[in-house]
Amino acid sequence: MKIKESIREKLAGKIISWQERSSRRIYFSVRKEDLYETARFLFKDLGLRFSTASGSQTPSGFEILYHFSFDQTGEIYSLRVEINDKEHPEIDAITPIFQGAEWIEREMWEMLGINFKGHPNLKRLLLADDWPQDNYPLRQNK
Repeated sequence: MKIKESIREKLAGKIISWQERSSRRIYFSVRKEDLYETARFLFKDLGLRFSTASGSQTPSGFEILYHFSFDQTGEIYSLRVEINDKEHPEIDAITPIFQGAEWIEREMWEMLGINFKGHPNLKRLLLADDWPQDNYPLRQNK
């Protein structure tokens, strides 16, 4: 079974949206409560490689895109999760699944103020030690 079909079958009740921008570029969304299980399935069960993640502020809160690749075919699966709490954004960390997510979660925590529950080492990565607490450089104050 192809990766695409495996994802759609296993996560059928969790996928909120699915978009194929090309035959090898797929975006899909799940609720933030389903992130950990979904990331674990992609990495452990399907053998996709975690490439990176990116976080951004949206009008309703925050969005994180987790990018996974299936190197044998060149497919990229981007997992989208929304956090609809502007004041106290929080989501499960995926670092306990694979260490490759540690620094990017630390960066999003530091720059956007997103708390990653279960992260083993949330501490500053980019900002100076004397940077003001609760001042997130990439967060828009609107």
